Amino acid sequence: MYKIATLNKISPVGLSRLTDGYTVIDNTDEANGILVRSQAMHDMEFSENLLAIARAGAGVNNIPLDRCAEEGIVVFNTPGANANAVKELVLAGLLLAARNIPDGLAWAKTLAGTENVGKAVEKGKGQFAGTEIKGKTLGVIGLGAIGVMVANAAELLGMDVIGYDPFLSVKAAHSLSNTIQIVDALKELYPKCDYISIHVPAMDSTKGMINEEAFSQMKDGVVFLNFSRDKLMDDDALEQALASGKVKKYVTDFTDDRVINFENTIVLPHLGASSAEAEDNCASMAVDQIMDYIENGNIVNSVNFPACDLGPVASGTQRACIIHKNVPAILGKITGIFADLGINVENMINKSKGDFAYTLVEASGEVAEDELKGKLAGDEFISVRVVK
Repeated sequence: MYKIATLNKISPVGLSRLTDGYTVIDNTDEANGILVRSQAMHDMEFSENLLAIARAGAGVNNIPLDRCAEEGIVVFNTPGANANAVKELVLAGLLLAARNIPDGLAWAKTLAGTENVGKAVEKGKGQFAGTEIKGKTLGVIGLGAIGVMVANAAELLGMDVIGYDPFLSVKAAHSLSNTIQIVDALKELYPKCDYISIHVPAMDSTKGMINEEAFSQMKDGVVFLNFSRDKLMDDDALEQALASGKVKKYVTDFTDDRVINFENTIVLPHLGASSAEAEDNCASMAVDQIMDYIENGNIVNSVNFPACDLGPVASGTQRACIIHKNVPAILGKITGIFADLGINVENMINKSKGDFAYTLVEASGEVAEDELKGKLAGDEFISVRVVK
């Protein structure tokens, strides 16, 4: 019986996908797998029982990825499972900013108790007149699952769309409308756009990328939408851009102690993936991935180990799952040990990611886990297990 611990509230729809071979527990020290959403895990100690952590969402900044890799713990995320929820909120943000809806709502509330409210509304509504988004230009920075959906939807609403992504995948390119213009540099996107929406991960290379230099290249009165991560923004530059009118509105799903007080902002309480459907989708995907790894050794959508997938374990075979350092000649050592043990290899896959690598070996006949562990000893080997 495998034990799965949950941190945060995980959708019952996802948990219901766990088969009879699994039980849900509270104690992470006993867990073979952990399902998590946003709880910080950097200060947690992990037991030797822990094989995998699955994040029911895309961002994994709450998980110590490097330490997990060093301890042989595979970390999964669920890219695309919440994409539609975020896309819909971005579109809502576009309309909120374009039509001055938050200010209008707040003003309308002040009319409670006013005699002849309808007349007061007609008299004062002009101060909230906005613009339509049809015919305006939207720049989309980052064309992953969410960025592509935002770009396509905005085009269907009548917007001209310009996209930028130096790492555009083949899958994303196929999903993107062929009438959307793609530029090679942000300096080509910034000056043309009435609205800009950013959809890139928070990394050292992207931290603070929307800075004074970036704002200086944008149109005066641009509306900037950030439903990705707050760390992408230089708050000092943003404050200046809002004060000067360079940025007409800043719409974000993230905030901090400073941004919440900036003028001309629309701040949402991190609602991007907070739809019932998105929570169900993310949890279901996380559960499926963690079970596939535990039962078959397959790795799909890991952020700290390479993708390796041999499908279900074939009848009459066993599969060795070997996590190791990415060092020269190690594959030859692995195959040599299987030969020395007289084990016939039916299928094998080996992939690397940075300093770490993963080898799946499917073999016919009996593979003794303890014996294999004894042979695959040494600093270059991190974890060895056998599934069947």
